This record gives sequence, C-alpha cells and structure tokens, in this order.
Amino acid sequence: MVTYRYLGNSGFRVSEITYGNWVTHASQVGNEAAIATVHRALDLGITTFDTADTYANTAAEVVLGEALKGQRRESLEIFTKVYGPVGPHGPNDEGLSRKHVLEGINGSLKRLGVDYVDLYQAHRYDYETPLEETMQAFADIVRQGKALYIGVSEWTPEQLRAGHELATELRIQLISNQPQYSALWRVIEERVIPTSEQLGISQIVWSPMAQGVLSGKYLPGHPLPEDTRATDEKSGAAFIKRYLGTEVLEAVQRLRPIAAEAGLTLPQLAIAWVLQNPNVASAIVGASRPEQLDDTVKASGVVLDDATMSAIDAALAEVVITDPELTYQQSSLSRPRGD
Repeated sequence: MVTYRYLGNSGFRVSEITYGNWVTHASQVGNEAAIATVHRALDLGITTFDTADTYANTAAEVVLGEALKGQRRESLEIFTKVYGPVGPHGPNDEGLSRKHVLEGINGSLKRLGVDYVDLYQAHRYDYETPLEETMQAFADIVRQGKALYIGVSEWTPEQLRAGHELATELRIQLISNQPQYSALWRVIEERVIPTSEQLGISQIVWSPMAQGVLSGKYLPGHPLPEDTRATDEKSGAAFIKRYLGTEVLEAVQRLRPIAAEAGLTLPQLAIAWVLQNPNVASAIVGASRPEQLDDTVKASGVVLDDATMSAIDAALAEVVITDPELTYQQSSLSRPRGD
C-alpha cells in the first residue's frame, strides 16, 4: 500500500504516489478505461489525484470527476491547476489574471463535481499579470473555501520567494511546486530545491519516469513500440523526443542490473529514485491501463541504499541534464493573444 508524506510546511498529507491524468483521460484512453484505472488507483491506496483545466481542454477534469463520484470526499486529495488555455482560447481564457483565476476555479469545481479542491496550482508563472493580482485572487479563493492550499508549477527560485512572501502577507499557505524531475532530468536540484526547503515548499514531481523512457521499453537500435507515448502525438510525443537518442537509451539499459539487484522493476526504480529526495512529497504517475499501477505503486516506501544511488548516478552520468538555467525556460514570457 502507498505511504504518505506531509506537503510543505503544513499538516496536510498526500500519498507518495499521485495519480495524474495529463495525457490519458479524454485523450489517449477512453472514458471507461480511464475510470477503471482511477478505481484501481483507489484500490491500491492512492488517494491523491492531479489534473488541470487545460488537459484535453477541460475534458480531463470531467472524466476524473466522474471516476471519483461516490467516493468519500474527505478521504481524497484533489489537485487541479489554472493558467493554460481553455475554451475557445479567447484573450482571457488563459493566464493568471484575477478574471481567469476566479473563473477557472469555478469551472474546475463544476467539472470535478466537488465543492473545493485541496490544492489549487498556478500551472506556470504569468509574466503578463502582476504577481500581486494573482496571489490576491488565490487568497480570495482560499477564504471562500474553494481551495484549501495553494501551489505552483515550474516556478524559478526567485518566483517561489516572491510568491511565498505575498502568500505570507495574505495569510494563505503556498506549500508546493510541481516541476519535472527524474533521474535523467535534475535541473531543480541546484537552486529550486534548496530554495523550497528554506521556504517550507515541497515538490510534487511530474514525469518521474522521463515520459516512460526510464521504464526501459524503448530499446536502442529498435523501432519505437506501437501504441506508446513516443508514437502518439496526443500523448506527448513531442516531450519524449529529447530522451530517445541512442546514448540515453543505452544508459537506461545499464539500469537493468541495478534494478534487479535491488529487487525492483525499472519503473519502480525510477519512482523510488525521486522519492529518495526528502523535498519530494509525491511522484505523479499516469496509466493507460489499470494493471500498470500495480507495478508502480510498489515504489512507495522503498529505500534505496547509497550503493544503489551511486550505481544509478554512474550509469546515467553522461546523459543526465542538470543545468539549473533550464528552469527559467519553463514559463513563456508572453501569452498568445486571442482573436
């Protein structure tokens, strides 16, 4: 069963494994399969679920809400996000303006079929909206009881500090950041994590398996398997391309004996690796089939010894991405204008 960790400097606990529906619900898989997968997650002890209004242009929230219908609300931790484009992509259909944030939470609650979300997150930093405007809107949402806590995603250390300062002034809790993090993508380690530790902010990391590459299913010198993320444009094929070079795929195969020695599968090793970082509260996993979760949840509670961690570092040394400057490229400097 899945174990729990505190999120940031709060008394709020989340499951170490979070179920996310970025490229699956209302996109890669049908609704019936999506609902079955959520139910399997619940059976396995996952109680934390992450989505966003922009996923499948709001349809992913609808599917998740349907899947969770009838569950005891108090026993779930439901996260969603605001920023990305929704609806017809009009001039106010994205970003972190007061208008979009307040309309965003109302739409998300309706689609999810709940009265509140546990965590409401700024999906990216909005350079075109004053941070004070955004944080005041978040504070109003918390005071209205529509969200219990506030989080962000892919913010830089400076943005985290500024957001945390305003949250403190407004007497709300900014407790999480949601960045990409895996044994291959470690750009948050040098600056984001130390800053977050100082501020009492945890990481809820996405892509802990590097878009599935760390599962080992993509073999060097072989055609890409059919019906996988790498061959499906709707499932994030553009995101996985950076990891499909021969050098990376060969390095991943060097992890097989390390995983075997630890008594783990490669997906379990990848997820256990991110959970070794004490600033990581939870790793987001997706699944297109219920049985995929049976494997990944077993990474919860695993402790990798120093020898195993060192062996992983050695196997991936030549392909690991660590440049902290890449954090500054995650949020666009401008938003597209609506017509």
